Amino acid sequence: MTASPSPTGASVTTGTAVPAEVPTPGDLLAQGRAVLGIELGSTNIKACLIGPDHEVLATGSHAWENAFTDRVWTYALPDVWTGLAAAVAAALADAERRHGVRPTALDAVGVSAMMHGYVALDAAGELLTPFRTWRNTTTGAAATELTQALGYNIPMRWTAAHLYQAVLDGEDHLDRVAHVTTLAGYVHQRLTGRRVVGVGDASGIFPVDPATHDYDAALLAILDERIAERRAGRSGLPAARDLFPSSLGAGADAGSLTPEGAALLDPTGTLTAGAPVCPPEGDAGTGMVATNAIAPRTGNVSVGTSIFAMIVLEQPLTTVHHEIDLVTTPVGDLVAMVHCNNGASELGEWANVFHTFAGAIGHGADRDDVFAALLAQALEGDADGGGLLAYNYLAGEPVTGLSEGRPLIVRTPDSRLTLGNLMRAQVYGAFGTLSLGMRILTREGVEVDALLAHGGLFRTAGVAQRLLAAAVGTPVAVGETASEGGAWGIAVLAAHRRAIAAGEDVTLAEYLNRRVFADAAQVVVEPDPVDVAGYATFLERYEAGLAIERAAIAAV
Repeated sequence: MTASPSPTGASVTTGTAVPAEVPTPGDLLAQGRAVLGIELGSTNIKACLIGPDHEVLATGSHAWENAFTDRVWTYALPDVWTGLAAAVAAALADAERRHGVRPTALDAVGVSAMMHGYVALDAAGELLTPFRTWRNTTTGAAATELTQALGYNIPMRWTAAHLYQAVLDGEDHLDRVAHVTTLAGYVHQRLTGRRVVGVGDASGIFPVDPATHDYDAALLAILDERIAERRAGRSGLPAARDLFPSSLGAGADAGSLTPEGAALLDPTGTLTAGAPVCPPEGDAGTGMVATNAIAPRTGNVSVGTSIFAMIVLEQPLTTVHHEIDLVTTPVGDLVAMVHCNNGASELGEWANVFHTFAGAIGHGADRDDVFAALLAQALEGDADGGGLLAYNYLAGEPVTGLSEGRPLIVRTPDSRLTLGNLMRAQVYGAFGTLSLGMRILTREGVEVDALLAHGGLFRTAGVAQRLLAAAVGTPVAVGETASEGGAWGIAVLAAHRRAIAAGEDVTLAEYLNRRVFADAAQVVVEPDPVDVAGYATFLERYEAGLAIERAAIAAV
């Protein structure tokens, strides 16, 4: 470098600047700059470590399953902590394997879990009754009464419905209950000591007022009145506002990881406390974030054990529909949610059958490869599925008014039973109930520019995406992050919280558009007219065939 005079006579240094060294993933992990996202899903607990550019640095998972005990779908809460520690340990080990560093500190943490359900705790934080998941359909009386009383759809899954059903049933644990929360809220409370949930998760507990982003005060008063009437003569419950966790918008201060919380995540004691933790969200909210679908006229479809569509509304619906939940984005904007209890699980069961068959004839193959091959066969089937009907109802389905599930394959003698038709019918069947709910939104005049799809079903390129476009009659986009899921989505929310904590004034929409998805690639598939016509024929038979499901529930 040389010095030369400037126009003002001052010396100016010229030459080639040395570029700043870009930190490696190992550097980021060693410096405690990774963000941890945790998702407690229906079949897996996942942990995801991301860097400042939101790229995935390491992942870990732990398989778990719900149990149907005493006619209640539940998970044992001790399994939450063993599974959570196992998933985090796997992610830390993956970081060490891939980058040579096992992180001891984190930049931020976020927790997501299945929405809705019922975790009832006493004043000491002890569980009073087995955790009741979203999958239960035993709250019909409560959901019906509350919907009528509030003039707002209260689905059977919602926490308020579970609480009110316990009131109707006179359950003894209500004499001791101090707090009611969701699974995400429960885990967050143990990690931080804060009894809060994100506004999206709160909107699956009780109706949220879009103007305040808090529980609707007028409707809370009605709920309190109803509970008081039903429990006349018994010890009083706390007011609903005190029972439910506080509602927080994205980026709000939701506490930090305590030493006790760090020990729950990492029982070895290696992980240090102190990282900010974002408001805990439900899987619907993290799905919206993972697909950047939080603005009006955007929507996403998530396919897993359940399947649901989230459409961000430009204005409220004109009518109460029992098939449509009204929830919110992680910032509190109103969303129409079509939630179906049954998703891709039955498709996975068929994949297991063919995987076993391949092994039995000496052609063992990886399960994922078998699943991908079967999905590809769906494109070889007839546009209408060849006359086959497939119902994926492992559990009850509120959208179609079924209290229990009976998976079925039904065909007429003149149908064409081929592998392609079997698999197309299975994929169509996974989307059938969703289509019936989406049809209601179309009648309400709700418009969406494109649906963004995510979940493991979309890892196989071009199949589920094409058939979903036919099912909903709308272009379907799949992005680079489509298979990352909720653990990545909540990690992004935690990174946004870290930016706020560092003093940045950035909304979630700005953060997603400018920093996370600015250069993200998407593949958009338009509905194919032949598929659309074939699916319409399938859906007409599917809707008529629901009578077969009802008969099966009564008979088997």
